[in-house]
Amino acid sequence: MVKRVDRDGEFQTIRYETVQPHIARITLNRPESRNAQTPEMLYELNDAFDLAARDDETKVIILAAEGPHFSSGHDLRITDFVGEMDPFEPIGTWCGFTCKGAEGRMAIEQEMFIGLCERWRNLPKITIAQVQGKAIAGGLMLVWPCDLIIAADDASFADNTVAMGVCGAEFFNHPWEFGIRKAKEMLLTSDFVTAQEAQLLGMVNHVVPRSELEQFTLALAGKIAKKPSMALKLVKEAVNAAQDMQGRKNAMQTSFALHQLSHAHNQDLYGLPIDPTGIMSEGVRKQAAWSEPVKSADA
Repeated sequence: MVKRVDRDGEFQTIRYETVQPHIARITLNRPESRNAQTPEMLYELNDAFDLAARDDETKVIILAAEGPHFSSGHDLRITDFVGEMDPFEPIGTWCGFTCKGAEGRMAIEQEMFIGLCERWRNLPKITIAQVQGKAIAGGLMLVWPCDLIIAADDASFADNTVAMGVCGAEFFNHPWEFGIRKAKEMLLTSDFVTAQEAQLLGMVNHVVPRSELEQFTLALAGKIAKKPSMALKLVKEAVNAAQDMQGRKNAMQTSFALHQLSHAHNQDLYGLPIDPTGIMSEGVRKQAAWSEPVKSADA
């Protein structure tokens, strides 16, 4: 029987539930927008991860998504990103979200797209991403911090930000997920990587039929949840530390700085943090209102 955590209706964009002893499941719940990410969703997601982390009975967290697609990335319809962030307590110390120009943009992205993702990556619980359909750009930034990735056979992954004049999503884990050559090809072409290819490259642990995705993921979580919690935490810490010692964190800091340079370059040339000659339609650019960086987040 599923025990739902009510939280007095606090969560508007996600669901949180305890699906089995020691297993929590967080579900992205904006299927009408293909689970496009708003500040509210990201901060609610962070609250849900915290809720699971503070529950000593929880050992494994499943991150799932409602609807046909896992996530289409950042919600480009938001016109006042800072205003959307305002009701929530920042998790980092950078702040400066209302500063003008590149200073404010970098502060927002440091908080929303690096700080949160790094926090989830290092959560002292085992996390499993349960992915169906498409995970695009910002969608990858929800998948990659997880310890394990289970994909439906219809899942595919892409980062199309180069087409927008930006050098990759902010949480730049591409080389660590795909290897150097495939990471470059994925970024340069904006092509999708299928679940099957992602498994061969080592990014995805298992590919299963869509109809079996939920049960397979739950069974794997149950198998892991039988292990001692201390051992699970230390294994995660050891493997993450090994990856960081290989240079992941330093490389990500460099790529994030280059990402900000991309935005500044586009702002100088086009008055937008993205290149409008890319894939972005005129309608979406007008909706995003990205000509005013003080009032908006850019990705």
